[in-house]
Amino acid sequence: MPKAKRSLPFRPLIIIGIVLAILFSGLGYVAVRYRNNNLEPVSTNQTTVTITIPTGSSLADVSVILKKNKLIRNEWVFKQYVRSKGLQDKILAGTYALKPSQSVSDIVNILTEGRVDNELVTIKPGQRLDQIKQTFINSGFGVKETEAAFEPAQYEGHPALVDKPRGANLEGYLYPESFQKDGITKPTQIITSSLDEMQKRLTPELRAQFAKKGLNVYQGITLASIIEQEVSVISDKALVSQVFYKRLSMDMGLESDPTAFYGAIIAGQEPSLRYDSAYNTYLVKGLPPGPISNVTQESLKAAANPANTDWLFFVAGEDGKTYFSRTLEEHEAATRKYCKKLCN
Repeated sequence: MPKAKRSLPFRPLIIIGIVLAILFSGLGYVAVRYRNNNLEPVSTNQTTVTITIPTGSSLADVSVILKKNKLIRNEWVFKQYVRSKGLQDKILAGTYALKPSQSVSDIVNILTEGRVDNELVTIKPGQRLDQIKQTFINSGFGVKETEAAFEPAQYEGHPALVDKPRGANLEGYLYPESFQKDGITKPTQIITSSLDEMQKRLTPELRAQFAKKGLNVYQGITLASIIEQEVSVISDKALVSQVFYKRLSMDMGLESDPTAFYGAIIAGQEPSLRYDSAYNTYLVKGLPPGPISNVTQESLKAAANPANTDWLFFVAGEDGKTYFSRTLEEHEAATRKYCKKLCN
């Protein structure tokens, strides 16, 4: 006698599985379409857009800059594309001439290859005055013409310089930015434009904040220049500023490597922590005589608005992070752990 056929209770499960497979396949197709669409150029517009990627910018910072200038469609897709190519640490600081008609792939290639705009004179963040002079010379200006342009006396009366001590040079005052240059541009014009940019950052509010901290504007710029040299991560700047303010309040040396190096370099010596100069904050307490480089707006704000913490030490780790400590013992432990090669 033939057996009766049993019902197949798993048949609905098969149907559900097929439906889910179709659904996920459809979602995957939509996701791919979404990604590919956002990798396409924003438009067919051929207008050149000039952007500047500051030193120390994160991938998120770069995506914000590109989106703000309408050069990419979607920040998240841009970041995912860069990460998928392993290029998140390959984007180079500088000023670039880009177009909305370029795809994400084209833009990433330009940024990772450092194809900066040669028609601009770019004063980079954290540059000393001698480095800025060399930038001018590399941009086609003559050596004598450049040296003459950097004489501060011809800019007397500029509002950015009202607090500069008599006899001091322009160190710290040339704001990092890119400036258009053509065949008739004079270096004095670019310097004046840079001072104009600096004046925009030296707001009455900033000047008042420096005064509340017991600093004049020149001292504030000096502190900002040390912060500029010590850390590039924007979120760390106010924390480093707090460390320096606490040390100043304790009549303790700032012990900043960049200040010691600066004193040696301007004396024509190899950078050294042991070189005896007025700028060596391992040997001399208080702020150095003047700025040690130019500054960004973020460093100026940090110098005027330190974080509300009580750190006394910090060390830049080889992993790109800054580690803060309250005691010398903690600091030495962090140095041994995170700064094995550089600190030796």
